[in-house]
Amino acid sequence: MTAKPRPSLRSAVLAAVIAAQTASATFFLYDWVRDVAAMTAPALTWHLVVELLATASLIVAIFIETRLLLRILRREAHMQRSLSAAARGLHEIMEAHFSDWDLTPSEQDVATFLVKGADIAEIARLRGSAEGTVKAHLNAIYRKAGVPGRPALLSLLIEDLMAAPLLSGAETRPPA
Repeated sequence: MTAKPRPSLRSAVLAAVIAAQTASATFFLYDWVRDVAAMTAPALTWHLVVELLATASLIVAIFIETRLLLRILRREAHMQRSLSAAARGLHEIMEAHFSDWDLTPSEQDVATFLVKGADIAEIARLRGSAEGTVKAHLNAIYRKAGVPGRPALLSLLIEDLMAAPLLSGAETRPPA
């Protein structure tokens, strides 16, 4: 089960700004209506006109920023879907290669940690084994994969990932 993606700091700040502006616009509009209602003469003063224009521009800014926030949230959701699809694709490619190369479960663990960027000492610590054991597994992985080392192994997996379509249909279209 994957966690629901949280909005970025940028979207949270923008939402907070929109909320503050909405509160301000509400206050200014309420104040303007009270000022107009309290007038004895029906003529608008220069002060009331400027106050109304400032409030109207604040309301327009709120609508523009809300649209921007929605666009940011759609883009973040699209990027999250793309990243998730890429991760699934890489996992499927790794499993297929591991099966084709006939890697043992221990070699699969080591190869997975290797792809995630762990070094030999870190892999040994994570697996609770000696560094020599990890090196032996790595040599077996490279031999079975037919590659000289980590860069070639990663390149092989990434090339296969980039060659495979990750998304289909509506998922491939960027957000509007």
